Amino acid sequence: MTISIDKEIIKDMPVVTYSGKIHLIDKPQQVQSAIAVLRRSDIVGFDTESRPAFRKGVHNKIALLQLATENEAFLFRLCKIGMPDELTAFLEDPSIQKVGLSTHDDFLQLHSLCNAMPQGFIELQKVVQEFHITDLGLQKIYAILFGERINKSRQLSNWAAESLTPSQQNYAAIDAWACLRIYKKLSSGNFVPEESPYRHDEASSTD
Repeated sequence: MTISIDKEIIKDMPVVTYSGKIHLIDKPQQVQSAIAVLRRSDIVGFDTESRPAFRKGVHNKIALLQLATENEAFLFRLCKIGMPDELTAFLEDPSIQKVGLSTHDDFLQLHSLCNAMPQGFIELQKVVQEFHITDLGLQKIYAILFGERINKSRQLSNWAAESLTPSQQNYAAIDAWACLRIYKKLSSGNFVPEESPYRHDEASSTD
């Protein structure tokens, strides 16, 4: 048994909306209070955004790092504030769980900014496979679990721009928050793979 979803099905789903509070952290003096709020959570969603590179082999540095609780999202503009010690310490703290998708790539990019050794991270791509989900992209995983579509239209926008538009901020917040929602849904026991409408049974072979 496997679980996967077709892009054509996702297209007709309602778009995900984010109703939480978004905090844009673009000044060094804002970092400490933001981290203090995040440290009150046992688990947070994690993601990053980089200015897109349209040439093969070119990789831009992380411009934005997102951390989200159930009701708040903190968008750290690393392109403006660098990599603050308080943020590095948070990422290295094993007592606070951080949930992300394809985190290995994020860690490689973070290493180009600082010598952080991230700890306490949960990789969603590994978790979903335990539930027979073979789609490993955030949009598809979210659609399978919640029947809603994450709008990816801002994915290739300029994350190192002088200012981020409200739609960019909303997109960035959703990406980190969605990781948290997915993990909580799966770990709660409320998702039964056998009951998923996107279940595909493997054809039985006969001798």
